[in-house]
Amino acid sequence: MSILRTRRQTLAGAGALALASVGLVGVATAQAAPERERHPHLRAALHEMREAKRELEKADHDFNGHRVEALKALEHAIVQLEKALRSDVK
Repeated sequence: MSILRTRRQTLAGAGALALASVGLVGVATAQAAPERERHPHLRAALHEMREAKRELEKADHDFNGHRVEALKALEHAIVQLEKALRSDVK
């Protein structure tokens, strides 16, 4: 009977330790989680505009005369979106 009681106590202690460990991991994960991006689509658009600009700059033709104007428009849009994102302070 005392062996059974000791095993139960050991199992109960192990179960409590396991639950406490899971709780601590959950707390640590919640605290270590990075802040969620406020404007993920705007950041993605900024990235895509920069990529499009690089592609236009490397292009071997002028897109029927539209390349220069497209580059100007992209540069303007990139600058404005960067300013908008910087101005969005919590």
